[in-house]
Amino acid sequence: MNAISMLIQQHRQMEEMFEAALKAEGKERAKLFAVVADALMSHVSIEEEHFYPVVRAKRTEDVLLESLEEHLSLKRVVADLLDLDVADPRYESKLHVLKEQAEHHHEEEEEKLFPRSKKLLADDELDELGDVMEEAQTKLLAAQPRELARAQTAAAAELK
Repeated sequence: MNAISMLIQQHRQMEEMFEAALKAEGKERAKLFAVVADALMSHVSIEEEHFYPVVRAKRTEDVLLESLEEHLSLKRVVADLLDLDVADPRYESKLHVLKEQAEHHHEEEEEKLFPRSKKLLADDELDELGDVMEEAQTKLLAAQPRELARAQTAAAAELK
């Protein structure tokens, strides 16, 4: 699958998951948050480990550095939510903040990074990268990647 198409598809899926989690209550909200947090953390991980290094170039470095800072912010809110009880009055507010930050990040990538990346990589390269990312994400999702958030909140990931 084309890497950019895959990432955009995941953006839309996560946006739907956030909506569902925000509409739910109690244990159902906690369950849906776990699903969206896993999706988000696996998505962020494959971007940092696979997509960003491939598209790194002078024409994308500024956008990538900003994206890594946005990832850090997302991870921090995920970590906060993992440590909060769903009944805590701050839970819903933090979940709203996470949704808004994720949507802003998706918009930035889709408007700035992805168009530049399409110019840098041929279709076959994007397809090959998508396959690598899909395989990596499958492995990540098998291990509750939301738990990675707690260990990744000190600083933004390095641009490889």
